[in-house]
Amino acid sequence: MTAQFEKKISVLLVDDHPPIRAGIRAMIERTSDTCVVGEAENGDEARRLLEELRPNVILLDLVMPGFSPSAFEKWARENHPETITLVLTSHDRDAYLASMIEAGAAGYLDKSIHAEGLVDAIRRAAFGQILFDDHQKLRAQRWHEDIQKKWNSLSKREREILRLLAMCATNKFISRELQIAPKTVEKHLERIYQKLGVTSRSEAALWGNEHVRDFPY
Repeated sequence: MTAQFEKKISVLLVDDHPPIRAGIRAMIERTSDTCVVGEAENGDEARRLLEELRPNVILLDLVMPGFSPSAFEKWARENHPETITLVLTSHDRDAYLASMIEAGAAGYLDKSIHAEGLVDAIRRAAFGQILFDDHQKLRAQRWHEDIQKKWNSLSKREREILRLLAMCATNKFISRELQIAPKTVEKHLERIYQKLGVTSRSEAALWGNEHVRDFPY
């Protein structure tokens, strides 16, 4: 498999935790055909190093301050399609998985993966394989068809109210915070229940608590 590469498979690490980057680097550099050529701890640094180093593979963490992983991946696909991205994260949420599949990543790996599995994934991705398994694809599909579809059906005001509801806000607080009449809040809540397919305030709050964090303001 390594015959395609005259040099080692080059990897750029993007993670805001230095100890984690050090551990990943150690796993990768135990092999003779993979090496880490750079490390970035934020999105701006990742873009700069990708432009400068042109690695074969990016190992991308998802949760970093002021960073949109899906926006970064879309930019990388448009500007450096020869570089393959593998997500390496401890955040295994369906929303993250779906967004990275849609953005163009080649795989979604858990940080608990052992060294042999990680290096094997890097090799396979470098040779053009897509590493999402059937279960991951099904999870992403279900998220799009259920959660995202329901969220998209909500108006801007309904989304604002649902966010507050997920924080256990009362109708009185919502009315004051959004500067709308209490009766208007009640009407919005009725429409929210209908669109989410729930029958009570507590069910809507539970749905919101679980899912609104997956959608940007």
